[in-house]
Amino acid sequence: MNTIGLDFDDVRAAVSMQDAIVAVRQAFLDLAAGHFEQPVRTAMRDGQFLIMSTHHRPSATAMVKTLSVDFTRVPAIAGTVTWAETRQGTLVADAAAVTGLRTGAVSGVATDLLAPADADTMAIIGAGGQAPDQVRAVHAVRPLRGLSIMDRDRSRAAALADLLRSELPQVEIDVADGVDTAVRRADIVTCATPATEPVLASEMLRPRVHINAIGAFRPTMRELPDDLLGEATVVIDDLAAILEESGEILHALDSGALTEDDLIVLGDALTHAPERRERTVFKTVGVAAQDWAIARLLAAKFLPAGAPA
Repeated sequence: MNTIGLDFDDVRAAVSMQDAIVAVRQAFLDLAAGHFEQPVRTAMRDGQFLIMSTHHRPSATAMVKTLSVDFTRVPAIAGTVTWAETRQGTLVADAAAVTGLRTGAVSGVATDLLAPADADTMAIIGAGGQAPDQVRAVHAVRPLRGLSIMDRDRSRAAALADLLRSELPQVEIDVADGVDTAVRRADIVTCATPATEPVLASEMLRPRVHINAIGAFRPTMRELPDDLLGEATVVIDDLAAILEESGEILHALDSGALTEDDLIVLGDALTHAPERRERTVFKTVGVAAQDWAIARLLAAKFLPAGAPA
């Protein structure tokens, strides 16, 4: 049996965002079909250490991700993604690279499903490690004309703007001084922050807008206010994970702004497109099937006989 090790650059060179979006979309369809055995992830020290695992029954493959999260360091995520299957061996990949790809990819899947077909302007709140892939994924499904970046650390927002200008020269990119300035003309808004209080207010936003909320992943974290969730079509990655970990959804349920019946699971929405209100929200805390999808692409490239079908 072989064990292949892949660092950050290996992962990024091997998997394009377009391929990641296709793979993650199929993983959510498989998740909805019951093809995954997937426990809710283990969180220790209030989310500073996370363990995620899943088994894909049809392919007899499994994935385990172990990581630490520290927003005071760069990169904030450090750890490993381990792919295992019964015949060809094991693959171990950098968790930061896989996490960026899979979190971007699921936002791409949700944006393609929920954002208006003519959406071409985006705002991103938070310019940390997840932000570049969020923009790349949205651009892959809704080619952007304009992008506004806002971060409390203006130098970090400026650095992200410089990076993305080199990759997306056709997109007009600016650094905003505040959240309201960033989002006022955006068709698509992504929140990628570790906030514990909402960073958006309903009145800041255009009447028709799609929002990806990807930063908050613990009950103590919250990026969106109750009234915004209450007026929107709300799609989530996984009900069990959301009810365990999503601070904004739990808060909205407690306040009565939402009921569990209002929550639409992404895999189901991909099969039966939901009725969309003017405002749509995709809330993700991240599930192991996403990491499995990226690891499967890596296994197909690097293990001797590739990943099983």
